[in-house]
Amino acid sequence: MNELTKKHEKAKQNSIDFMRTGQISNYFNALLEMNKYRKLLNAIIAN
Repeated sequence: MNELTKKHEKAKQNSIDFMRTGQISNYFNALLEMNKYRKLLNAIIAN
């Protein structure tokens, strides 16, 4: 779970960096990756 949290935070930081630099497609990809890790974290917490 700790590893997923770190990956989620890294994807979150990447999305912020991409948004600031105007890299829209990379920004959306980072958001999708962040959403994937959030769903995995929720599934682990639910079990």
